Amino acid sequence: MSALRILHLSDGRPGHYHLAEGVIAALARRRECDVATREINRRRLVPGRLLRMLLDGGRASPALILKLGYGFDVAPFAPIDLVISSGGQTLPANVAAARALGADNIFIGSLRGVEPENFSLIVSSYERHADLPRHLVTLKPSAFDPDLLGRPAQVPAYGAANPPKLAGLLIGGDSGLFKYKDEEWRQLFNFACELSRAWGTRWLVSTSRRTAPQTAEAAFNLTKESQVVADFIDYKRAGPGTLRKIFANADMIVCSEDSSTMISEAAWARLPVIGVSPAHHAFKPEEREYRQLMARNNWCRFMPITRLSVERFEEALAEIEPLGVNPLDGLGEELQARLPGLFRQ
Repeated sequence: MSALRILHLSDGRPGHYHLAEGVIAALARRRECDVATREINRRRLVPGRLLRMLLDGGRASPALILKLGYGFDVAPFAPIDLVISSGGQTLPANVAAARALGADNIFIGSLRGVEPENFSLIVSSYERHADLPRHLVTLKPSAFDPDLLGRPAQVPAYGAANPPKLAGLLIGGDSGLFKYKDEEWRQLFNFACELSRAWGTRWLVSTSRRTAPQTAEAAFNLTKESQVVADFIDYKRAGPGTLRKIFANADMIVCSEDSSTMISEAAWARLPVIGVSPAHHAFKPEEREYRQLMARNNWCRFMPITRLSVERFEEALAEIEPLGVNPLDGLGEELQARLPGLFRQ
């Protein structure tokens, strides 16, 4: 069978293009893939609603829509079997490119008013989409392969009787709906020290692009206690791509809840995950629904920072049931069942 020719349209945002990379990795479990990635940006003077109107009404050719909205010529990429993207800004481009190339197309995320009939498949993480014919509901996809990371297929139950030797502590920061107080970060770091004293667990600590300088400094100060921190990664120096090292070595993960992506990727890697939140936080409806999906499946548990204690932490950890299979295999099987034509060529 020849390679599946894929055009990946990226908006340059890691939280989006990593989802597309996860779906591509799942496809590659079932068929060899030849992937061309093109970063696109919608022109600011061209509203997305105008592009959607042109698409829906057939008022302009797909090639013109791509040129008008993105300054993008898709012709050099032909022939293509599949167009894939994530991120609302890529929606019109995804549809137009698929039409221009005569290809199937997959979008990962919410459609924002674009009709489902414009896509071969929509990959969603919201249970309300489960019964829709063109939707596939799954944990947010990731390209992480738990087997290559060395993750065990069956994760033991951790607690005081069987403490994790290494735990990841993934530190985010303020976002639109999340506001952390310095005192809450101090409480989190004090808890990390308390757990180390009680269980002997050491921490793999990583900041992120959202982490404020004073928070990163407070996290770094943990390294002064060698019995607490095994490794510290400063995102601003190390850059993206640091999670693979932590996921490969940690027995479990504690992650600040402002990052849905980090929580999802840890669960995808078959790690027990506990998300921690500040008092001042809220979720968009779809994010609240996604966390409910993860909690109902017992992939994660969520706790306010102010309620952290060794006892409550152990109780939450005992309720988690990490994935027992490689999610890339499961998603690949689902994709083949939903789009069998991609696997017959």
